Amino acid sequence: MEFLARIEQDIPPDIDPVRLAAVKAAEAVRGQELVDAGKLVRIWRIPGRRAVYGLYDVDGPDELHDILSSLPLYPWMDIEVTALGSHALDPTVE
Repeated sequence: MEFLARIEQDIPPDIDPVRLAAVKAAEAVRGQELVDAGKLVRIWRIPGRRAVYGLYDVDGPDELHDILSSLPLYPWMDIEVTALGSHALDPTVE
C-alpha cells in the first residue's frame, strides 16, 4: 500500500543545540535505512517550511505507524497521512 505523509516539524526553539544536532543526525540515518529498505519511495521538501511530503510503500497502516514513530524527530512532528490507491489512467499501472 502507498501512503502520502505530510510531516511538519515543530522543534522547540529552546532545545539544546547539541541534542538537536544528534537527533537530526539520527534522523538522517533512519531515513536512509527506510530508503534502502524501499519503504520511503520519494520525499519532497516544502520550501519555506520545516516540512516534507514522503511517499511510503508499506504493507499497511500499522507498518506505516511503526515506521513514522521510529523517526528520531517523531516527538516534534505533526503528521497527516493520506492512503493512495491506483487509478485506471495511471500510466505506470499495467
